[in-house]
Amino acid sequence: MSQVEFDLEHWQTVLAGKKPNAILRAAFEHFENIAIAFSGAEDVVLIDLACRLHDHVQVFTLDTGRLHPETYRFIEQVRERYPIELDVLYPDAEAVRDLVGRKGLFSFYRDGHQECCAIRKVGPLKRKLATLDAWITGQRRDQNPDTRATLVEVEADSAFAGRHGRLIKFNPLCNWTSQQVWDHIEAFEVPYNALHRHGFRSIGCEPCTRPTLPHQPEREGRWWWEESAKKECGLHRKPQ
Repeated sequence: MSQVEFDLEHWQTVLAGKKPNAILRAAFEHFENIAIAFSGAEDVVLIDLACRLHDHVQVFTLDTGRLHPETYRFIEQVRERYPIELDVLYPDAEAVRDLVGRKGLFSFYRDGHQECCAIRKVGPLKRKLATLDAWITGQRRDQNPDTRATLVEVEADSAFAGRHGRLIKFNPLCNWTSQQVWDHIEAFEVPYNALHRHGFRSIGCEPCTRPTLPHQPEREGRWWWEESAKKECGLHRKPQ
C-alpha cells in the first residue's frame, strides 16, 4: 500500500492506545517502503521488536560527524546483533565546510543549535525520507512534556515529504515510559549506548549533550543552554 491509499484517520482510531507490537505490525502490513530511524535506546527496542515480526527491516541512522566515540561503537553493536539493512546518512560536506568556515566549530552555543542541526541532521534526513512512503520513530510522550505530550501512534509527517508526497510516521513507543524501555532492554539483553551508564539519558552530538539529574526530563541534557520548548533539532517538527 502507498501512503496515498492509507486511511490515516481510520488507523489513528484503531491504533490509539495500542501496544508497540500492534503498531509495528500495522506499519509493516501496510507499507513495504518503510524504515526505522535509529539513534537511541528506544530505537533499538523498536529494532528488536521489529525483527521478531518482520524478515526485512530497513534502518537508518545519522552520522553528524560530531558523535561520541561510544555512539559509533553502539552503532556497530546494533549492526552486528540484528539482521537489518542499515543505511548510515551523512551531511553535505560543502555545507559543513561553509558553516565551520564562517562561524567556527561551536557557533551553536552562541547562535542556537538550529543552523548546525539543519545541516548535520535535518538535511540528510530529508533526503532519506524523500525515498520512503513511511517511517518509524522511537518518540515517546514522556521524553519532553513541552514538545511531545500530544504525540500520537500514527500521523502524517508535517515536516517532511515522502516519495509520493504525504509521508506517514509511526510512533510505536509513544505510550511507553522510559522505565518500560529499560525493562525491555534488560529482559532481552538489547544493546545500548555505554554513555547511559554515566548519566546520559538522551544522547545526541558530543558538544550538545550532557548527563541529566534523575528528576529532570530526559531531553533536558540536550542543548542545555536553551529553553526546554526548543529542545528539538527539526527531525520531529516543521523546520524553521
